[in-house]
Order: sequence, then C-alpha cells, then structure tokens
Amino acid sequence: MVKFAHISDVHLGGWKQEPLQDLNFQSFQMAVDACINQKTDFVLISGDLFDSAYPPIDILKKTFAEFRRLKDSKIPCFIIPGSHDYSVSGKTFLDVLEKAGFCKNVADFEIIDEKIILNPTIYEGVAIYGYPGRKSGLEVADLRKIKLNDSPGMFKIFMLHTTIDAAKGNLPIDAIESKSLPQADYYAMGHLHIDFQYQNFVYPGPIFPNNFQELEDLKYGSFYIVDTEETNSLKKIELKIKEIESFDIEIKTSLTATEKIISEIDKRDIKDKIVLLRVKGELETGKNSDIKFSQIEDFVKQKNAYFMLKNTHNLKTKEVELEIEVKNTEDIEKETIKIYSEKNPSDFNDLIPQLIHTLSMDKQEGETSESFTNRLLDEAKKVLRL
Repeated sequence: MVKFAHISDVHLGGWKQEPLQDLNFQSFQMAVDACINQKTDFVLISGDLFDSAYPPIDILKKTFAEFRRLKDSKIPCFIIPGSHDYSVSGKTFLDVLEKAGFCKNVADFEIIDEKIILNPTIYEGVAIYGYPGRKSGLEVADLRKIKLNDSPGMFKIFMLHTTIDAAKGNLPIDAIESKSLPQADYYAMGHLHIDFQYQNFVYPGPIFPNNFQELEDLKYGSFYIVDTEETNSLKKIELKIKEIESFDIEIKTSLTATEKIISEIDKRDIKDKIVLLRVKGELETGKNSDIKFSQIEDFVKQKNAYFMLKNTHNLKTKEVELEIEVKNTEDIEKETIKIYSEKNPSDFNDLIPQLIHTLSMDKQEGETSESFTNRLLDEAKKVLRL
C-alpha cells in the first residue's frame, strides 16, 4: 500500500561544538540519502527539525539544500512542529520551508464546542493528521480533547510530538493516555529520544544523539522506514557515523589525575572516534582546577580522535569540616576565616575579609536593583583586582 520514512528529533543546530554539529547534520544527510535510495513515497518529520524556532542562517541554508534533494526526487515531506520548533507567536522557520514548497505542515485543526478537530492532509489514499508539540508538555491537556475529522477507507497516520503513558517510564512528566487518543493505523511519535514501539505507536529515536548521556546510551541516531506491504513493516535505519569510546574514571587526588587519565586513554585506539571522558569521585587532595584538561585534550588530538567531550558533574571536592570552639559568637566569622586559611593556604585568603565587607553593603534609598548590583560588582572587582 504505502512506504514512508518516519523521522523525528533532528535538532539541527543543537550542538554548540562545531564538530558535533557537523555530525548531526551529516546524520540528517544520511537519512535523506536512505529515503531517496529506498524510494519512499513520502517522509514524516514528527517535530524538532530544528533545535530552536529561529535557527542560525548557515543551518537554514544547508537544511534547505537537503529538502530540495527530496523535492527533486519527488518525495513529499509532511511535518509538525515540536517543542523546540514551537513558538508562542505560532511563527517559525518551518513556515518558510512550507512556503518554499519543501514540506507541508499537517497540524491543521479547529476548535468546535471545546473539542479540537483535526483535519487530514490527504496524499495518495493516506490521511495524515498532526498536532504540534509545545514547551513543557503543555500539549498533553489539548490531546485529551482531540477528535479526527474522519477519512473513511484511508490509511490513517497520526503525527504527535508528546509523551505517551506506555513510554513514560519513571520520568516525572505529564503523559497522554494512549487509549484516549483517536484511532489511527500508525502513530508517528516524536519528542522522547528513544527507540520505542508500543502497539502501533512508534518513537524512532533522534537522528543524532543530543547530549553526552545520549552519546553514551544511543551511540548513533536512527529512524524508521515503514512498508505496509511487508509482514514486518518496520525497518530500523541506523545512522552509524562515528564510533564512541567511553572512559569512566574515578579519581581521589587531582594532583596525579592528569597522568592517570592520559594513561587510561593511551590504552585504547581512539582514532577518528568520539571520546567521552567521564571523571568522577570525591577529591581528598587538591581541587578540580588542578586537572589539566587542556593537556588531556592535546593528547587526544595527538591520538587523532575526532572529538572529546568531558563530563565532571560527579567530580566533587571533599568538604572541609572546621571544628571551631568559639567563646564569643561575635568572633565566629574572623576565627572561621583564620582556620580555613590555615588549612587551605592561598593568596586569595588575604582578600576574604575585604570581599565579605564589600558584599555586605546595603542598598541605598532610591537606588535601583540594577544600580545596586552594578555597584556591588564594581567594588568586588576592585577587591579582586580585576
């Protein structure tokens, strides 16, 4: 009957690091290649084509070129806005793509008697319905009011950018009850970055992982090609673009951490791979800044890795416990600074009393909050000699 591609969560422009932003786009190009080579009848993009409603111009230019490839191959594209594409004004660059004739936004609906009636986009005997995602899952309440303007005898596709209850797991977010949604033959889901199927609800996963954790867990992007004539109608297309090499290193002293990390990395082949460096632990001696990450990055480059991402979220400095016996509570601040300085010798300690005095300044009568903040910052900079 029909063969179509189901893509979601492309997030073009999402990565701030240029090498990973390039991989994100290359994964999208690979997906377009597959759609053309496998002669799909059409393509669905279930939200978050871009990472923001107003992506950078260079991202737009490259994206337009890929949509032109689909159009030149006579493969139409149907799309809905996602939570990142969403704009309160209702205007996004998806409108520009649509006006250029590169895609069709199928989020066509009207409100009648407090019900949201979705109108289908009809394409060669297929009825495609869609409802946009919104920030913070605000679309869920609307989805409970959805009705489809019926299209008898047609294969019905419902495009959604939201969370369904069956896929929610332990996430502390609102989710739509799958049983409460109108009946469709295929639910083209987006929003959750997971490869997940429940009955005919399908999340294809992102085109490319969007953060450190996703690179660890997913390693690469994916989407689905759905062929309703096949017994196994779902075909997962894996977009394997770069290998991932993960390092999970626990340290207790920062003084030898640089050498330890380099030694661990040197044991493996990281050529042309994305290196994920997770450094964790509680430092018993030294501090985070003692770890020479620039030296580690230089070593990784020498080993010809594609790129390195580091994660130090679980690297903590052991809290200093001060046992102070103070007879006069008025001296507690002075004695605390003295003991801390003895246990943690630093030139900065001489500035602590002055800095505390500066930050204790009162807001003057009639002074605006902005002026007061600027005055505090100016005085603090003088103390710190910045």
